[in-house]
Amino acid sequence: MSNKGITPRNQSYSQWYLDIIDRAELAENSSVRGCMVIKPYGYAIWENIQKELDRRIKGLGVSNAYFPLFIPLSFFSKEASHVKGFAKECAVVTHYRLKEAEDGSGVVVDPSAKLEEELIVRPTSETIMYDTFSRWITSWRDLPLKINQWANIVRWEKRTRPFLRTTEFLWQEGHTVHSNHEESEKQVLEALKMYTQFAKEVLALETYGGKKSESEKFAGAVDTYGVEALMQDGKALQFGTSHDLGQNFAKVFNIKYTDKEGKVDYAWQTSWGVSTRMMGAVIMSHSDDLGLVLPPVIAPIKVVIIPIYKDSSKEKVLEFAKDIESKISAIVEGVKIDDREYESVGYKFNEWEKKGVPIRVEIGEKDLDRNGVTIVRRDTNEKSEISINSIGSEINMLLDSIQSNLLSRSSTILQKNTHTISSYDEFKKQLKGEKGFLKAYWCGSKECEDGIKYDTKATTRCLSGEGKGNCIYCEKESTKEWVFAIPY
Repeated sequence: MSNKGITPRNQSYSQWYLDIIDRAELAENSSVRGCMVIKPYGYAIWENIQKELDRRIKGLGVSNAYFPLFIPLSFFSKEASHVKGFAKECAVVTHYRLKEAEDGSGVVVDPSAKLEEELIVRPTSETIMYDTFSRWITSWRDLPLKINQWANIVRWEKRTRPFLRTTEFLWQEGHTVHSNHEESEKQVLEALKMYTQFAKEVLALETYGGKKSESEKFAGAVDTYGVEALMQDGKALQFGTSHDLGQNFAKVFNIKYTDKEGKVDYAWQTSWGVSTRMMGAVIMSHSDDLGLVLPPVIAPIKVVIIPIYKDSSKEKVLEFAKDIESKISAIVEGVKIDDREYESVGYKFNEWEKKGVPIRVEIGEKDLDRNGVTIVRRDTNEKSEISINSIGSEINMLLDSIQSNLLSRSSTILQKNTHTISSYDEFKKQLKGEKGFLKAYWCGSKECEDGIKYDTKATTRCLSGEGKGNCIYCEKESTKEWVFAIPY
């Protein structure tokens, strides 16, 4: 672990974020431009996120499968708006072999090994999956089909930042096929609800969720719904989306079924997904100037026990610490004793603080005499003393308290930084200052949306509700209120 300090948030929020990732040993840049190496501690957090989300996905009746990384160019170009939406981000495979350079300097691409058809490295899987679905589905008996994939994705980004935007990232993508639009629309909203509940119950994040504008929707979708979280710097982070694909892809990939009356029709489809951007949302929402702060549900190490001793008391303190570990582990998973002799106590405190371990248990000579321990909770850095008689249950309750407190803080930040705006001058002034979520009426015209983005960098994040007001930009009458923010 680096001994360097962390740049304060109010000095440079961007550098603070990068420092948290570095000091907590979550990830680092790789030798491939725009790609990151997720370190073991960072990946352990992702595994906990994945495990909990996978359980919820399967609860919707969805099964996991895996599809190829490579997509034939002809597949990708079938749906016009889809290819337009991803064309600038695609990595393309044109050859399949290397050969030794004639001058002996290394290897080069063998020009004779050119592919008959170029392959796109998966930026999203609709096309390759739906080609397969067209063979899986023939009858109403095959529906609904509900498939999820945990995979890696490649999108050639110009500007990258670990977890938030990288050339390669990890995600899950759910894809479902239905016999009618009513059923597919229900699936879209169920996925959206799952994501908002997951954000609240697992990531301890309060969010907004709702329909996206035409310009913000997924390429090829009829409608897109998004989940929006607010970061501590007042910017929005979209980390989950759910798409109503209508029959657009079904018509392109010939996904048909025969109903009970023998009539042949095109199916209705949905897709929905989240990615390692969730890691970025957790880091930026909960952490402080001392380091990472993790919701206990996703923390790889929930409790770290640090024995403090002199040579004369070493054996007794370590034995006591192991007894404490056993008592806590009987109720709580993810308990670790840090008994490294080559690191000082101060170094250990600092390391686990930077890594965001929810609870630190300190055990010294005096604790043996009073049959108790000192605990420090990471979310508030408050110290307290507890007896070992009921330590397992007390630690478990404290973890629940930390999880609840982080959600409460997130909710407070969201409410405090959501502003209902009625004039464009007020709109621009707010975004030049503390930013946040701005609720305002918008007439729905692309010209107004583009004008707002040009002036302020803010975009429509999701539909807030319906009512009656004037468009924030052109002042025409409007019936729809939208959530605006400057996004990541």
